[in-house]
Amino acid sequence: MTTVLSHNNKNLLLVGASQMAQDYLKVLLAMDIDTTVVCRTRSSAESFKKNTDHEVIYGDLAKIIDESNKDFDFAIVAVDIENLFKVSSLLIEKGIKKLLVEKPGSLNSIEINALTDVSERKQADVSIAYNRRFYASALKAKEIIGLDNGVTSFSFEFTEWSHKIESLPKNTKIKENWFLANSSHVVDLAFFLGGIPKEMQSFISGKNKLSWHPSASAFSGSGITKNNATFSYQADWSGPGRWGVEIVTNKNRLIMRPLEKLQIQKKGSLDITFEDIDDQLDIEFKPGLFKQVEAFLNDDVECLCSLRDQKKSMILFNEISKYKS
Repeated sequence: MTTVLSHNNKNLLLVGASQMAQDYLKVLLAMDIDTTVVCRTRSSAESFKKNTDHEVIYGDLAKIIDESNKDFDFAIVAVDIENLFKVSSLLIEKGIKKLLVEKPGSLNSIEINALTDVSERKQADVSIAYNRRFYASALKAKEIIGLDNGVTSFSFEFTEWSHKIESLPKNTKIKENWFLANSSHVVDLAFFLGGIPKEMQSFISGKNKLSWHPSASAFSGSGITKNNATFSYQADWSGPGRWGVEIVTNKNRLIMRPLEKLQIQKKGSLDITFEDIDDQLDIEFKPGLFKQVEAFLNDDVECLCSLRDQKKSMILFNEISKYKS
């Protein structure tokens, strides 16, 4: 495993003790990044230490930063969704200039807009962590799209497994905004590879069909991107299905179903074959995470989702989901 890091002598603050935070720490340790981990409670700190053998500071975040003998160059925010905005805003106000914030940054546009305002006022660089952009399959698909001179059309599905989600130990607010909390991974990837819409029509049905997501259970729509690629999407959370993205170019159909794999159908052929991809990092670490952190630390913004981009995407996400905020 090799990587070139321009910032491996800098200090990084990792906020959170979740499984996601543990996944980030594994990457950061492999990169030899000086990492301070902070969380709120003693019980979370003890659990994190037990699972990772890494020291954790727990308590009031603002006080911990003020009393630290380190100036943090970077921060990764891996707290629960409800607190992403609050924690990220605090870190920016405390002078940290580069943040990687777990997706979707917030469950509403008001907070995303407010976070954008504070980041611009404090001249902080904030990225939203959509790690599926950095899957080996996605990076290979992006490479092929470039060689084929762009996308002509694409489609995607973001069906969620209602029978699994209903029993998850998540609070009501997260489940009621599950499209933003989870499904936005697929939509972000599809628009990242296929292009940003300039026109789109969206439809929903199944209001009150799902107790945990009463606003809708089925979604469909279509549109055209700024580069004139047509697209369509579909999801039915009350029935079977799975996440998937299909991209069509003048030469190939690229099939990501599951998203971690890439299959190709070449023009003039009915055969569909798996593309050979170098996914060793996606096997050794949480898929996409190593390359995402590497890009964040090295200021490689080509595949990162900036906070400004997320502000624009929230308009699309709310159109697809018909959420009001």
